Amino acid sequence: MKHEGIEGIERFESLGKGRGLRATRPYRIGELLFSCPAYSHVLSVSERGYICEHCFARKEGLAKCGKCKKAFYCNVECQRGDWAMHKLECSAMCAFGENWCPSETVRLVARIIATLKVQKERSASEKLMLLKEMEANLDKLDNEKRDMNEADIAGLHHFYSKHLQFPDHQDLLSLFAQVNCNGFTVEDEELSHLGSAVFPDVALMNHSCCPNAIVTYRGTLAEVRAVQDVSQGDEILTSYIDLLYPTEDRIERLRDSYHFSCDCRECKTKSKDKAKMKLRKLNEGPRTEEIREMVRYARITIDDFRRAKHEKTPAELLEMCELSMDKMSAVFDDTNVYMLHMMYQAMGVCLFTEDYDSALSYGEKVIKPFSQLYPAYSLNVASMYLKLGRLYVALGRPSAGSNALKKALDIMEIVHGKDHTYVQELQKEISRQK
Repeated sequence: MKHEGIEGIERFESLGKGRGLRATRPYRIGELLFSCPAYSHVLSVSERGYICEHCFARKEGLAKCGKCKKAFYCNVECQRGDWAMHKLECSAMCAFGENWCPSETVRLVARIIATLKVQKERSASEKLMLLKEMEANLDKLDNEKRDMNEADIAGLHHFYSKHLQFPDHQDLLSLFAQVNCNGFTVEDEELSHLGSAVFPDVALMNHSCCPNAIVTYRGTLAEVRAVQDVSQGDEILTSYIDLLYPTEDRIERLRDSYHFSCDCRECKTKSKDKAKMKLRKLNEGPRTEEIREMVRYARITIDDFRRAKHEKTPAELLEMCELSMDKMSAVFDDTNVYMLHMMYQAMGVCLFTEDYDSALSYGEKVIKPFSQLYPAYSLNVASMYLKLGRLYVALGRPSAGSNALKKALDIMEIVHGKDHTYVQELQKEISRQK
């Protein structure tokens, strides 16, 4: 493919940020800035049987691979289209059986290596930046991340050595670092994890905690839409991280994962930090050191819960949420972001166990502060309204359900586009409540 570029968008050197993207014409809120097919993608193992491996379409009656019987497709065309990638895993899954367990990152890197081997020209995903140009930040990795990369390389050799010729070790280290720094998590309308992918052109966008653009997915196609009006010459900025948290937390996450600090308007003014860190009203307010200790406790608890998700039972996870909220409530208001985080996790556990009344109770506490603390067109807020709407309907409250679903729709029409399958399905869902 010839170096075509993208109409209305250009690559440029952003002051203090390196490479970036900017608009060469104005865009309105909700307008598609550009789209980018995945250079390589991989479906999460947990989604097999529900989502097509090739196009990521969600539908019933998918046909399974006749050999491994673990990969599912819309039709013969999708199966043929995916074979060049699926063959890397098909025989291995049969041979390893239950012991086949490469990480999702390893699976994605294996597919990238296979693609690189046969690629002869610039792909449709690389109109503005080649995959090999993606930042790796190898020199900035700490020992823990280096060890993780080495473990992934060992996994790559273990599971794929019969099907792939690998680059040398240093090139593999760079490739894993590039994927970890630039890879995207593909999610559905409720922010459920569907898989992972690499979109080189999308990776060119720089970060801001006040983003004017958002990335959503149409199957394996990434779409970038404006969530603020964009003027000609404006840099196109998205958020790399969850924007719920206070400035100190966001900066720490950016340094740890992406090796830079943000100097956007919100990080300079910290205008939402007071609301995000709201304290409980007491006759005698908590001392500064008590607040610091509770913040430390909250951060540790969040990390502990993230790890515990893979080890503990739902009952144990819910107990972790309840105990942490009980302790934090001595200092934090219910709308404090650390309280909201644990309420959100508790809601997820209750949904998993089908305790819909409890899930609804947590969701009702979360939705208003979410709407205030997140940007105007937030996937996090839309997904919460979706979950609440569906809970109301399931619990026999169609009117409340319809109202919540309409609020989700208002956001989704902007971030996904009015012609997106998710939006059209939601419109039908709302019409059924009338």
